[in-house]
This record gives sequence, C-alpha cells and structure tokens, in this order.
Amino acid sequence: MQQALTLRQLNLMVCDAIEMHLPDEYWVQAELAECREHGGHCYMELIERDDRGNTPIARASAKCWRQTWTIVKPHFERTTGQPLHAGMKVMLKVYAQFHEAYGFSWIVNDIDPTYTIGDQARRRQEIIKQLKEEGVFDLQHELQLPLFCQRIAVISSATAAGYGDFCRQLEDNAYGFCFHTKLFEAIMQGEQVEQSIIAALNRIYSVEDAKFDCVVIIRGGGATADLSGFDTLALAENVANFPIPIITGIGHERDESILDMVSHTRVKTPTAAAALLIDHLAETLHRIEESQRRLMLSITTKITHHKSQISNLSTLIPTLAMRTLTNGRHRIELLESRLPVAIERRLTEQKHRLERINLQLQGFDPQLLLTRGYSITLHEGRAVRDPKQLKVGDEIETRVEKGTFKSKVKGKEGKKVKTNKNERRTEI
Repeated sequence: MQQALTLRQLNLMVCDAIEMHLPDEYWVQAELAECREHGGHCYMELIERDDRGNTPIARASAKCWRQTWTIVKPHFERTTGQPLHAGMKVMLKVYAQFHEAYGFSWIVNDIDPTYTIGDQARRRQEIIKQLKEEGVFDLQHELQLPLFCQRIAVISSATAAGYGDFCRQLEDNAYGFCFHTKLFEAIMQGEQVEQSIIAALNRIYSVEDAKFDCVVIIRGGGATADLSGFDTLALAENVANFPIPIITGIGHERDESILDMVSHTRVKTPTAAAALLIDHLAETLHRIEESQRRLMLSITTKITHHKSQISNLSTLIPTLAMRTLTNGRHRIELLESRLPVAIERRLTEQKHRLERINLQLQGFDPQLLLTRGYSITLHEGRAVRDPKQLKVGDEIETRVEKGTFKSKVKGKEGKKVKTNKNERRTEI
C-alpha cells in the first residue's frame, strides 16, 4: 500500500508546482465583488460575469500586502478620483501564491487606474446616451431660477464641513439678504449615495407646506472621496425630471459627474453654490434698482416736459385770450351790422304772410255770402242748420245783405224738394 501524504506535504507539492509552472506576473481584468481593508492590507474578491447575463463564471481571491497597498491606493485614488469599491472594473497585476496554511491566492503588485477610468468613461457615455434618447438630459436647463430665490432645500450630510460652509456663506452675505434653508439629510459617499439622494428628493417633493425655489446638493471636505454614486442612471433620471432647479456643488475638481451634467447649474464647491445664490439675488436687486432709476428718470422727464408745456401755455393764454376777444368783438360787430337788415327782412316776410292769411280769411267772411243773396237764420244767436232744431213758437232771426228780420215758427210741415244739385231742402 502506497504511503499517505500529510496535508502540509500535499500543499507544499502544490506550492512547488505553482512556483514552477506560474512563475511570472500577469495582468488580469476583473470586477471587484468585495474590497476591504484590514491591518493595512487590502483583501479582494474577484469575479468575471457572463457577457450575456449577470451570472459569475469565474471567481478568485486576491490580496494586496501593506507595503504595496500604501503605494498603490493613493495613486489609484488620485488618478480616478475614487477609491476601490465593489462593482468596479479593475486591471490588476498579480502573481500566484499558494501557502500551505492559508491556501491559494492571487497577490496584487499593481493596479492600472487608466483601465478603470476607461471603463467608467464608457459607462458614463452609455448613461448620457440613454438620457438623451429619453429626452430628459436637458430638462433642468430649461428651468429658470426664480428672481427671489431664497427658499432653499439642501441635500447633504448634516456633519459635512461643506454644509456648514454653505450655511455660513448665506448667513454672512454682504447684502444682508435673508435665505431660508431646510436640510434633507443624505449619505454623500459610498455605495448608498444613489438611493439616499433619491430618497431626499422624494421627501422634498412630498413637502406640502413649503414651496422651495431650488434644491442644492452639496458635499465637501476630507480626503479624495467616492464619486461613483453621482454617475448612475437612476439618480440622473430623478434629478433631470425634478420640477424645480437643482444646483450641485459636490466638491471635486475632476471632470463633471453625470449628476453635474443634468443639473440646472454646476459649481465646484458648497461655498461656490452659496455665492451663486447670493449673486443671483444681488442681480435681482440690481435689476430692481435699475428699473427704479429708469422709472424715476422717466417720471422726472415727463414732469419737466409737462412743466415746460404749462409754462408755454401760460405765456400763450393772454395772447389767445386777446385773440379770442378780438374775434368775438369782430363777430358781434358783424352781427350788429347784419341784424337790422335781417330784422327788416323778417318783418317784411311776416307782413306778407299776414296779408295772405287776411285774404284767405276774407274768403270765409259771412257778410260776403250775404251780398250774394244768401241769408242766415239764427236761433238764440246760433245758426240753424236743421229744422229739427226748432219747435213751434220759437223766435228766429234772419240776416240778409241789408238788415235782419225776426219770425216765429208756426209749424214745421212742408215738403222736401230737390235742388238742381240733387240736394234735399225743407221749406217751412
């Protein structure tokens, strides 16, 4: 029977085999499933995912010892602007190591930050392209800051130095402007940035008793921080679709994050965000003062113009009055010269009218009828037109051309005869 090996002997054989067949260092592309520091060392879990899905198809452990990690870490963070974290694509320079007590592991000797930057840039471009295809990339840019932008909703960590700087800058402004700020706390670094800021935006949107003029997202202070949380699609969509202007001042000098790109206005630091709000209100004040100056100038000009008009009129009034009196006097004199002629003409016209009326009246004179042989019979001073008006015994008076005579009615019997004009006449 073959002699059995101890576990340590077997592991040493594996160690010798690895050192013999994998003696070199290798550059490997992988995704960080986990990354943690302990005792000055960095421990990583590496995975590779299926291109057609999200299932890991390879997995391995990696370690970066303290003497290497103290050099690699600051260089990587200075170059990329963020620390290593889960979900990041990395290019690692590794060699194989098998320890009889701890097993197999890849030992990291270097990390290429340019690979990570390239992967981040590719993902950023994909997110930007999707936002533009959705038509939301420029929505914030179409909004306008209110002229009196004084009610500010602030998304930040309550303990962040940048938040304190922002508030002090607003309170100590040289103009004495009054700003009203309300803090909506959020985590501003690490993997929870996206969900935390989105939750803060939702809280701002749900506040019913306060109408905010704008939202300010700020952070700052400390060492180089994790900025990957500001380059996510979900956060960009929430900010782009928010109904009021959003100002970002997340305190970094590198290229704009996607959050900066879709926000209404991007500044570098929290104090710059405060300065922007102060300058905006100062510009509004300047516009008001300029409008006031122009209004006063316009009023003064109009008053001066009207005073000049009044002065001119005051000098013209005596002349105009004299001219009017002269014209009136001339008209009166003219009327006086025409009045006798007009009166004479009017009297002559009325005299002729009276003569015509007199001639017409003469045609109706009863005396003229009497001269023609007619007579008029009167009873009690009224002309008798119908024998039925009389009764037996009535005294009647008959007028003829040369006098009158009286008669008394003895009877009314008589006969009706026809005249040559077919008229009926009763004889008494």
